[in-house]
Amino acid sequence: MPDYVISPPPVTALPVATGGVFPVRRVYCIGRNYAAHAIEMGHDPDREAPFFFQKNPDNLDTSGTFPYPPHTRDVHHEVELSVVLKSGGKNISVDHAMDHVYGYALSLDMTRRDLQGQMKKAGRPWEIGKAFERSAPIGPIHKAENVGDLNAGAITLKVNGDLRQEGDLAQLIWKTPEMISYLSEYFELAAGDVIMTGTPSGVGPVVKGDVMDIATPALGTHRVTVV
Repeated sequence: MPDYVISPPPVTALPVATGGVFPVRRVYCIGRNYAAHAIEMGHDPDREAPFFFQKNPDNLDTSGTFPYPPHTRDVHHEVELSVVLKSGGKNISVDHAMDHVYGYALSLDMTRRDLQGQMKKAGRPWEIGKAFERSAPIGPIHKAENVGDLNAGAITLKVNGDLRQEGDLAQLIWKTPEMISYLSEYFELAAGDVIMTGTPSGVGPVVKGDVMDIATPALGTHRVTVV
């Protein structure tokens, strides 16, 4: 055993619907991957080169609660499909990208929108708006062998029963195999990596007490309460 000078941090692990847990290595998030969301954020929806930012593995949270974070008055919900990898590599071809997919989960990219906006205006990184504690609520992982390749299907978010976000996975500008291939040109992907695939339009604020229900037919519904 290594002679650690402090206790090593715990490994973030996500439950798998059929049993067991999935250890997380990295979390990649793609920006503006639905045309309608790109428009609502003030950008051209044309198929520009994809761009990614990262959350930390321990930002993923399976508790079903989301603590309203400090230093913000404008926290937004962003429902997303997460893709989790069982293997990786460099320069993965689009044709072989899906071979690396272990499964999928419903997730949220919670965003301190006011702080993100300040960083955008100053040309600074977004982590203060995106990578804060428990900023990525996530449901159980469903194996690809059980649900298939999720390249189509409604994805929705309701707040207190009211529909806020509605899209279809078929509307992704950059599809899952393209995201995997592109990322692998710049990073060496590996087992345990999570890719959050972007959010449809309708993002908006939440307050303490709100109940968010995120859903897609193949994965069911995952509920998260703002506390």
